[in-house]
Parts: sequence; C-alpha cells; structure tokens
Amino acid sequence: MTQTQAWDTYSKQKPERRPTNAAGQSTWFNWTQYPDHGPGTEILDISPGAAVLDLGCGKGGNLAHLATLGAQAVGVDVSLAQIKAAGARWSDMPMTLHRTEATGFLKETGDSYDAVFSVFGAVWFTDPALLLHAIRRRLRPGGVLAFSQRPPIEGCYGCQASYINRSEDEDPLVVKRWDYEPDRWVELLTGHGFAAPTARVLPAPPGPRKVGTLLVRASG
Repeated sequence: MTQTQAWDTYSKQKPERRPTNAAGQSTWFNWTQYPDHGPGTEILDISPGAAVLDLGCGKGGNLAHLATLGAQAVGVDVSLAQIKAAGARWSDMPMTLHRTEATGFLKETGDSYDAVFSVFGAVWFTDPALLLHAIRRRLRPGGVLAFSQRPPIEGCYGCQASYINRSEDEDPLVVKRWDYEPDRWVELLTGHGFAAPTARVLPAPPGPRKVGTLLVRASG
C-alpha cells in the first residue's frame, strides 16, 4: 500500500513528457535521465512483431515508441495514476497496460517475451533475488533483458532507501531501491542464468550535471 501511494505521489510530481524531442519526433526511446541523450531501441535488438514488456512503464513514453515500431507492447506499473496517464496520453497506440506489481505479474502471466526492459523502473525498485528469476522464466531463448538506473553512490550498495516528498505537513514516503556496481550486476545476472551480461555507466552529456546512467543488458 505504501509503495503504491508513493508512486502515485511521484506521478503527480514528475514533469510531463515533451510533445516532441529535439528531432521533432512524437515518440522516441530514452534510456537516460537526460533528454535526447544516449542509445535507443537498438539495445533491445527487436524486430516488428516482437513481444516486449516494460516493467515500471510509468506514463508509457518508451513503450509507445516500441508500439510504433510494430512491437506487441505490454507495460506494467504498480501506480494507478501512472497507468491512467499512460492510457490517456497514448490512447491511439496498440499497447496493453496492467496496473500490478512486476514480480507478481511475471509469476502469473503465461506469456513470454522477446525483450523485457525497465528504464528507472521496477528493476531498480524490486529485490533482484526475486525479480531476476521471474524475468528469466518469461524471457524467450535469445531474448534481451535491459534496464537503466542511476549508478550507485560509492559505498552505498544493496538495498537503499529512496524518499518521495509530499506536503510540508506530511512525512515523505519511503520506497526501497537496489544499487550495485556494474561488476556486481554482471555476477547477479550470470547467477540467475542470463547469458553475456554487460553493465556500463554512460557518461552525462556536456553540461553542469555529472551523474551518468547505469545501463545493464543480458540475453536469455
């Protein structure tokens, strides 16, 4: 309940996605926290008709772009506010959205996927000991798992606390996140049966901000 309330609160605070990107496109894929920066859909290595699953899809921008490329696009998010916003913004897109928790969805669905991805989403905020096994079971042979999040703060590894502020008269809401160095993510993925795992930190674009983006990829 607290987690759901936290992400509903976050949904109201996060700025809306821009109508178009720097190239004038109405849909695009962005792995990093910086606009018009970093790699795109090539990380997922999919073709039209591929089944893709977004864990923690938020307002659905990345998922909508995959739908325009012909993917069978499925998104899950624990926040009803996020799911409603995604459905309203992308009502003309062939996307299937579920308001549910990522691990529970993976355990209950009978579907399999060519790509599972998470951009600052559920993979960051779910115990990998539970989630990675569930993803592996639903990923088709040769399929891709890819996710991005902020790199860990030096010395702060494993389960950490994130605070989502509310009004001045209310305590912040707390959610857990899992932070690991790149080498540790490779070990975790290997231990859960994934092939060819890689993890790297993409540097921030030129400018005052210096925090990069951790991008992790592996095959089923």
